[in-house]
Amino acid sequence: MKAWAADQKIDGSMITFMGDPHTELTRALDIEMTHPGPRSVGIANRCKRHAMYVDDGEVKFFAISEDDDDPAGDDDPEDTCAPALLEAIKSL
Repeated sequence: MKAWAADQKIDGSMITFMGDPHTELTRALDIEMTHPGPRSVGIANRCKRHAMYVDDGEVKFFAISEDDDDPAGDDDPEDTCAPALLEAIKSL
C-alpha cells in the first residue's frame, strides 16, 4: 500500500490507502468476489471493485462496480471512480 500511495503522490493528503490481507473487512462488508472466473486464473480472496466515503467512522456513501458478465467491474468502473465519488459527496 505504501508503494501505491507513493506512486499516486497522496502522502500528506486526506487520503488513506488501506489493505485487507486477511479479507476481514471484505467479508464483513460482503464484497468478496466469488465468481468462478477470477478464481479459475488464480485470483482468490479479491474484493469487488468499490468506493467508500467514510466520515468520522460512518459510511456515508458506498458503491460497487460489477455486472453478471463483469464480476471484477473492470469493463465499467465509473460508479467507483473519483468523479462519481465526488458527485456523491456533493449530494450529501
